[in-house]
Amino acid sequence: MKEQPKLVVIGSANMDMVVRCEHIPVAGETVLGGHFVTVPGGKGANQAVAAARLGGSVHFVGRVGSDSFGDRLTAAMAADGINTNRLRRDADAPTGIALIGVDDRGQNAIIVAPGANHRLTTADIDASRVDIAAASYMVIQLEIPPATVTHAIGLATEVGTKVLLNPAPVRRTSPLPFALLRQVDVLTPNEHEAANLLGHSAHDGLDMAEVGRQLVGIGIGIVVVTLGGEGCLLATAEGVRHLPALAVTPVDTTAAGDCFTGALAVALAEGQEVEAAIGFATRAAAISVTRVGAQPSLPNRAEVESVTAT
Repeated sequence: MKEQPKLVVIGSANMDMVVRCEHIPVAGETVLGGHFVTVPGGKGANQAVAAARLGGSVHFVGRVGSDSFGDRLTAAMAADGINTNRLRRDADAPTGIALIGVDDRGQNAIIVAPGANHRLTTADIDASRVDIAAASYMVIQLEIPPATVTHAIGLATEVGTKVLLNPAPVRRTSPLPFALLRQVDVLTPNEHEAANLLGHSAHDGLDMAEVGRQLVGIGIGIVVVTLGGEGCLLATAEGVRHLPALAVTPVDTTAAGDCFTGALAVALAEGQEVEAAIGFATRAAAISVTRVGAQPSLPNRAEVESVTAT
């Protein structure tokens, strides 16, 4: 039996409160919603669950509160086979939550109250040094303190573990230093985040292929700019290629990017070539958008392998 690729995922764990609605309200507008559910979420936890369901051996590093939501999130990750020894229970902050509206087209709007996620410290990262050193990839996002992200990437670089950064949510007003980005092996921004990383307020009117080239020019090995239903752009030192998405009817796009990132990490850690790994991640994300909720939407390995790249 093939050994599972070892991954460490560092990031947020939230309880998602999801309401279906006809359309996302604008400022000052009240919209009468429909079905309401609470489901495990948070970018870090979503990526960890995606990777575990798709064949990765995953350690998760994060913080939740000492409350019922924290109980549920910890149990959910453990049920998916994720090692939660480095998931701290914080007595001084609540578990993070996300308020999510999902419209009739499957698009969403999200407000996050980070809670315990913003108390993840550099000491928590140091406590995970052995786990990070043993992993093929460390996967990390930006829903935890910037100093913790910087420290984790530096530690992974020091011990020789490859870094996959999903730079969400990044803001133009708080850009990531290029010196930090140079330590990243794989970057998975969406088009808004890719633009923001280069100091642009929006991606409208930008040549995204040129954006990809500029990000590679910083010193990042592989840049994959996700474009939703339009697929993604793969940028490396060899050039830029557009890779298509699968044609599906979206029901809920929540966690689609997290699914893509977790799947990509597994495939790369298995040694798949980058375009094959992206194809695998694309199929996983396509399945996820046909289902409601963050972690409930994430597919298993057999489901992804049953989908053909047509």
